[in-house]
Amino acid sequence: MKIKRYFIFFIGLFINSLAVSVITSANLGTSPISAIPYVLSLILPLSLGTFTILFSLLLIFIQILLLRKDFQWEDLLQIPISIIFGYFIDLTMIIISRIPMNLYIVKIFYLLIGCLLLSFGVYLEVIANVAMLPGESFVKAVTRVFHTDFGSTKMSFDVSISIIALMISFICTGEIYGVREGTLIAAITVGFFARIFKRKLIFLENILFPMQNQDSIPSQSDTTNHIIVIDRQFGSGGHEIGTALAKQLGYQFYDGELISLTAKKMGYSDDFIRKQEEALDNNYLFDFENQSYVMDAPKDQIFEMESQIIDELAQKSNCVIIGRCADYVLKHQKNCLTIFLHANKEYRQNRIMKEQSITIENIEHYIMKKDKQRAAYYQYYTHQKWGDAHHYAISLDTSLFKDQTVHILYQMIQDYFSSQNQ
Repeated sequence: MKIKRYFIFFIGLFINSLAVSVITSANLGTSPISAIPYVLSLILPLSLGTFTILFSLLLIFIQILLLRKDFQWEDLLQIPISIIFGYFIDLTMIIISRIPMNLYIVKIFYLLIGCLLLSFGVYLEVIANVAMLPGESFVKAVTRVFHTDFGSTKMSFDVSISIIALMISFICTGEIYGVREGTLIAAITVGFFARIFKRKLIFLENILFPMQNQDSIPSQSDTTNHIIVIDRQFGSGGHEIGTALAKQLGYQFYDGELISLTAKKMGYSDDFIRKQEEALDNNYLFDFENQSYVMDAPKDQIFEMESQIIDELAQKSNCVIIGRCADYVLKHQKNCLTIFLHANKEYRQNRIMKEQSITIENIEHYIMKKDKQRAAYYQYYTHQKWGDAHHYAISLDTSLFKDQTVHILYQMIQDYFSSQNQ
């Protein structure tokens, strides 16, 4: 398995070198991380690959100064990786030099192809999960020492090296080389496309590393506890119904409690977790906003932590859990009964208006927005359609049964677990 991971990593490394060469040869600027090496290669008689190696070694040396005792011996793998990457760049630059790129539209085309290739190479390196390139490791070291956010630090790093490259170019030549519109395009698209590859090519990751992805989110530990998972449309009464069911059944109940448990484990405030979880306006907009994080955006980390907590709670006792993709996290549990609650528009509007001070003009839009956020969040992390009856054992319209809903579900739950125990 380790050999396969390194093999995938070096394929990604070669694709990244090819991408850097394509982007650079388009002559519209280069990717931010290559900006300084590229400008220096235009001024001094050394190749882009050679300056990439030297710049990488500088970043590794700064990491050692920053981390000191915390710099691990395995981090020295960055050195041979950087050398190989540099030679890959020089090799691919020779290959790409034979492609004519005279027209501006052709340059734009190759620039975009290069950005896509770079995104795919980054994606392969991430799923291989064996090493990091010095640029990424440098940012990680800075965030660790100065306790800064990775995304904003990465963005600051990209901007800083682009500005330094501009200054070097202008001071040494009196003109601007190496940093142009292509640098900006690469900066705002590579991470975005890498996140999309990570999400859309989950099947490829499952093929390459099946055991890793079986253990990634869904629970693999069997439990004899009875677990009720309730997904719900906004305003359908899921929280109240879940509370009543847990009380009648004598089960533990988890909804808002998960926020506090997650906040405590992650060191965030309850309010921060509340704003991040179970709400996502648009999958692609989210990927764009978090393109500095290929994998570990705060919302991603919160989902993973909540999933871990849900699994732990399911192992402890009989429980009712509301939302948070718990049906997906616990999908391998034999004693997990999944329920989806929905209701008609009028019923939901009346319930929400009684609970919250929302005008009749805004209530429909408010409910639609909440449902859309929940659906987008669910689809993003489970790759399944929210509310699809195929994913739930029970799908019930609470507006049809109103006060009888809890009684009906209670009887269904009792019958279900009785049949399971026979």
